[in-house]
Amino acid sequence: MNRELTAEMILRLASSAGSLLGRRIALGMDGRTSGPMLREAAIGGLLSVGCTIYDMGILPTPVLQFSVKGLGLDGGLMLTASHNPPEFNGLKVVASDGVEVPRGVEEEIESLYYRGGPPLSPWDEVGVVRGVNPIEAYEAAVLSHVDREGIRRAGLRVALDPGNGVSVLTAPSVAGRLGCPVYSINAEIDGRFPGRGSEPRPDNLNGLRALVEATGADLGVAFDGDGDRAIFVDERGEVHWGDRSFALVARDFIQRNPGEAVATPVSSSRVVEDVVRGGGGRIIWTRVGSVVVSRTMVELGVKLGGEENGGIFYAPHLPVRDGTMAMALILDIMAREGKPLSKLFGELPRYHQMKERIPCPSHLKEVVMERIRGMVDAPRIESIDGLKLWYDDGSWILIRPSGTEPIIRLYAEAGEPGRVSALIERHKRLVAEAMETSG
Repeated sequence: MNRELTAEMILRLASSAGSLLGRRIALGMDGRTSGPMLREAAIGGLLSVGCTIYDMGILPTPVLQFSVKGLGLDGGLMLTASHNPPEFNGLKVVASDGVEVPRGVEEEIESLYYRGGPPLSPWDEVGVVRGVNPIEAYEAAVLSHVDREGIRRAGLRVALDPGNGVSVLTAPSVAGRLGCPVYSINAEIDGRFPGRGSEPRPDNLNGLRALVEATGADLGVAFDGDGDRAIFVDERGEVHWGDRSFALVARDFIQRNPGEAVATPVSSSRVVEDVVRGGGGRIIWTRVGSVVVSRTMVELGVKLGGEENGGIFYAPHLPVRDGTMAMALILDIMAREGKPLSKLFGELPRYHQMKERIPCPSHLKEVVMERIRGMVDAPRIESIDGLKLWYDDGSWILIRPSGTEPIIRLYAEAGEPGRVSALIERHKRLVAEAMETSG
């Protein structure tokens, strides 16, 4: 922040986005310390091209996305770096349907930015700012998708860890309106994220696990910095990674909507495929990335999507990641099933996973991946995003160049820990050999 990203850049990006999206634009930010500075720059940029700004202040990203569509706006700008550390910030550009703009529109905005920005409006056509608080409408919409009375009767106790992020503005209120006693830690918005890292991970959720134990909560929920992802802790204090909570939602969804499709990236666990196909549904594999999942759902009319990082996309509400919506869906399942969360997770197939990252200069990634392609052999190979190798015992490994960092990522999964370790070690050697022969 203030190095690669500056207020001047945001001003020109905002004016470029506003001139291309339309004249009615929502603006919001998460709780990062650089947010107010960048917000003023974004306001200046949008006003300079004649936009009417619907200023929504500090709020979760999915609230802004829901509001863009609900208010019939032309688009939205959200100042956030999502789950990244506090020194970062960024800009998400949202289309009129509430989903982040596709890559083609991003490229148009970038092209206009690098050409110096759009023509500016004359003095008498400069835009105006209108204050909007969309949280009540958003919460009412979330509540409309679950059985409020059923959850209220279940009396589920909820422990929350917003991680000093903006989900504190929605998650405690929604849980409370569902009749759940709520206990919280890290519940003050602080852009330095003093309570834990802004990305909820098993290794930084000890505070939430302790809160679940101390309060006798039926579940714990941890959110990322901008509130679009959620990770769940069962009543025994076990943290469950995102593709398992997504599998719970997918299993329930397919049981109630037989034959429907579910979209998920190729990096997701086989458990998702097992429950969807086992229930008579269809899996649509996508490239990695939340925008890809969202846009695939929009294009194909898919109602449910999910990622292994805790993102759940529920299209009857909006086909975007939404941590508060995910919490409501899990509470709804628990209330209808009448089972502890640990038992629900225990009913899912269990696989062992490992992840690895290997440094690789960005300019070599394409050559290295081509060499790897000629070195690997498996009964089933998918190339939707990188190379995913499936083996007859159901194990798999994904070799994928990062789109944002100079690394190649390895994701592996198998029924036994030894098998997954062997997959990782073998393919680490293959990647190293491919890099060596690529210079």
